[in-house]
Amino acid sequence: MTMNNHNHTPEQPPKDVPPEAAADLAPDLAKHDSPAAEEMRAYDPYFGGDEPPKEGTTVRAGEPKDPALPVASEEAVVEALRSVYDPEIPVNIYDLGLIYDLKIDEKGDAVVTMTLTAPACPVAGSMPKEVAERVSAVEGIGEVDVVLTWDPPWTQANMSEVAKVALDMF
Repeated sequence: MTMNNHNHTPEQPPKDVPPEAAADLAPDLAKHDSPAAEEMRAYDPYFGGDEPPKEGTTVRAGEPKDPALPVASEEAVVEALRSVYDPEIPVNIYDLGLIYDLKIDEKGDAVVTMTLTAPACPVAGSMPKEVAERVSAVEGIGEVDVVLTWDPPWTQANMSEVAKVALDMF
């Protein structure tokens, strides 16, 4: 796998990654071998990338749902989304208004359309993958696509009342 001519591989993170993070990071990145994963790694600050992911970049996670299981409710998926936080902001991504759309089909497959606070957000290379993995872990959900969009751009108006109170924005 080519890593944009950087001097490391997914199995060996760059030297500036703290050792405690490198142990967890390397195996996780190595298992995602797709053009979208490559693009996300290209921007991941741990890997020295400097271009944000493009409009429509899609990250996938999960496996087909067991047909014997009922399809998860939207509320269960929203609960999973509320477990994901931007590390720089003490509010979950759902209440921040980063989730623009959520669709769950009759097979339990989900499509999440999301944005970030800015294209240059330091977690642009990792957050969509985390969202896909958290949603795919919900019982009754199968395969998950997380589609990154920059249109419309995120603004503070997207935040829920809960987020605004938590950030003392009243």
